Amino acid sequence: MLAIAMFVSSVVIVVGGTKVKSLPPCNFPAIYNFGDSNSDTGGFAAAFGVTGLPYGKTFFGKPSGRASDGRLLIDFIAEQLGLPYLSAYLNSIGTNYSHGANFAFGGASIRQMHDQLNPFYLRLLTTQYAQFKARVTGLYNRGKNTSRLPRLEDFSKAIYTYEIGLNDVIRAMFVLNSHEQIPDILNQFAQAIRDLYKLGARTFWILNMGPIGCLPINLNYILNRTEESFDQNGCNNRWNRMAVEYNKQLKNKLIKLRRKLAEAAITYVDVYTAKYRLICNAKNLGFTNPLKYCIQYIKKKNGIKVEDDQCNASAFISWDGTHYTDAANHLIAKSILNGSLSDPPLPITHACHKHAPPRSDVVKSLKYGILVNLLGMGAAILGMQATVGLLVAKALTSLATPYYQGISLGYRPMKALDRREDYHFGH
Repeated sequence: MLAIAMFVSSVVIVVGGTKVKSLPPCNFPAIYNFGDSNSDTGGFAAAFGVTGLPYGKTFFGKPSGRASDGRLLIDFIAEQLGLPYLSAYLNSIGTNYSHGANFAFGGASIRQMHDQLNPFYLRLLTTQYAQFKARVTGLYNRGKNTSRLPRLEDFSKAIYTYEIGLNDVIRAMFVLNSHEQIPDILNQFAQAIRDLYKLGARTFWILNMGPIGCLPINLNYILNRTEESFDQNGCNNRWNRMAVEYNKQLKNKLIKLRRKLAEAAITYVDVYTAKYRLICNAKNLGFTNPLKYCIQYIKKKNGIKVEDDQCNASAFISWDGTHYTDAANHLIAKSILNGSLSDPPLPITHACHKHAPPRSDVVKSLKYGILVNLLGMGAAILGMQATVGLLVAKALTSLATPYYQGISLGYRPMKALDRREDYHFGH
C-alpha cells in the first residue's frame, strides 16, 4: 500500500487542471491592485467615510471599508499567496505597505467620466501608483525608516491584479450601439498595462467581466420587461451578451499585449464562468434565489433609509444587489485561483510564468514518474513476498504453534471469501 500511495502522489502533477510540477512557485512578495468597489478595501471609505454595519459583519465583525459583509476576491488572493490583506493607498494612520497596496476605489472606471462626481479612473490610479513608487524610492535614498514600505526590488517581483471595467460597461448599456464602446474602453485599459510595464511591473493577473445581467440591482433598470429576454436563472440575456463580448475583446487585447511586452506574464482570468456557475448551482450549494440580495433598505419614521442587518448573509450570493457576499466570494475564489479558468492555465501561485509547461515536458515527467514508481512498487512487492515466505516457513516449522492450530476442521478459506456477508464495507 505504501508503494501504491507513493505512486499516486508522484504522478498527480495537476493543480486545478494545470500541470505545474516542472515550474517553481513565484513567491510574490507583494500585491498591487487596481479596481472599483469589487476590490476596494478602504479607498472610498478613506475619502468619504466608512459605511457602517452590517457591512463587514460576517468576517471582520466591524466595517472594513469593503462593499460586502466580509472578504472580497482580492482578500482571498492575498490569503492564497500568504500575504496580509491589502491596505488602501488612501489610508493614512497605521498603514503598512510592505506587502503592497490597493489602488482600487469604489465607483472607479477605466475611462474618465466627466459628468460623474467620482473623479477616479484607471489612469489616475496608475498615476497614484507611480507617485507611490517614486516616494518609496526617495525614502530609501534618503535613508529614512522604511519598515512599513516595500523593498525596491519587490516592485518588479510583485503581482499586479485588475478587477475593473464594470462601471464602464454598465454605463455603455444606456447608450446606442453599446458594443461600439468596448474598443475604446479596452484601448485605455491596455495603455494602463503598458504604463505599469514601463514602471517595472511584470506579472499581471486580470479578471474579466462577470455576468452583469445577473446582478439584482441591474434588473431594476429594466423599464420594459416585455422587450427583454431572460435565461433559466432570470438573468438578462442582453446585458450578459454585452459582458461576453467585452470579455472576448479583452482576451484578444491581452494576447496582443503579450506579443509587445516581451517580459510580461499576463494572465486572463475567466471570473464570468465562475460567477455564472455559482448562480446556476445556487440552490444545490445552499443559497437562496441568486437574484435576491441580503441587504434591504427599510425606512425609519424620520424617512432616513438604513440597511436591515437581520439577513443571513451566508444564504445569499449577492450582498447589496451589486456586490457579492463573503460566502459567494469564497467559492468564486476557489474556482479561479487554481488556474482552471485562466489563460494561460496556471494557478495564481505560478502566474509569473508566461506559459504552462510544454506538453512534451509534462509527458516526459509523467513517464519518468511512472517508471520510477513501478520499479519502487515492484521492489516493495518482492520484499513483501519474501517477508510472507519467511513467516509461513517459521509457522510451519514451529512445534509450539502449528499453522492450523485453532482452525476448525473443514474450513475452506477461499470459499469463505466468496460469501458476500463476509465483507464489511467501511472497515
